[in-house]
Amino acid sequence: AIQAINGHTNMSAEEFTNMIFQKIDVNNDGELTLEEFINGVEKDKDLMELITKSFDLSNVLKVIQNG
Repeated sequence: AIQAINGHTNMSAEEFTNMIFQKIDVNNDGELTLEEFINGVEKDKDLMELITKSFDLSNVLKVIQNG
């Protein structure tokens, strides 16, 4: 929902999740530890930007304020 409000709808939730795992599941066990996630995002500029935009709540707040 946040992605839709912010206009980031070019990727499904499943595609987004798969992309995250491909990039940062370093031991390829199909699970992400918090450490893997943080380290992976910190090392990948594009992923950091995408996640930052995806979780930007400023447009959500505007929608709420404007009814």
